[in-house]
Amino acid sequence: MRSFSTLAVVVGILAILLIAGCSSYNGFVNAEENVEKVWSDVETQYQRRADLIPNLVNTVKGAADFERGTLTEVTEARARATSININADDLTEENLAQFQAAQAQVSQGLGRLLATAEAYPQLQSNQQFQALQDELAGTENRIATARSRFNEAATGYNIKVRRFPGALFAGVFGFDQKPQFQAEAGAQNAPTVEF
Repeated sequence: MRSFSTLAVVVGILAILLIAGCSSYNGFVNAEENVEKVWSDVETQYQRRADLIPNLVNTVKGAADFERGTLTEVTEARARATSININADDLTEENLAQFQAAQAQVSQGLGRLLATAEAYPQLQSNQQFQALQDELAGTENRIATARSRFNEAATGYNIKVRRFPGALFAGVFGFDQKPQFQAEAGAQNAPTVEF
């Protein structure tokens, strides 16, 4: 009789662990799918920006003596950034840092392009350039929103992976923490404006 009660206790404990494991696994899958979906949104917004760049560059080329080096820099930065494709399953700190660095180069090049374009009145009065500039500004806002949503999804996922008892099952099932977008170096410093 004693061995039967011991067996019942063991079976009960195993059943509880099985149910907890299945629940944890399903929670990890749901959270990971959400991270992958939000990552797709981030990539979509960066692709939207990359698609705008050729139109912007071609419009700016119309300014007769516009600096070719700036145009080349933006075009090359776009090519580098679009060549980096990260699958949501391969999101590591290193891959995300590489992706973020390439996108930062595009942002810097576009910033120089738009700053330099201010010196060309005929370009500033071009309606197509103005429309592209507005579209680019809207896209930058969408990128910021998508990155923020990604960080929220990654945080939710990481909490599931790190909290007890999920942490016990995360390692068993192969669920690792997801990296998040970080602010660029020096972003905490306000820009200097001189007149």
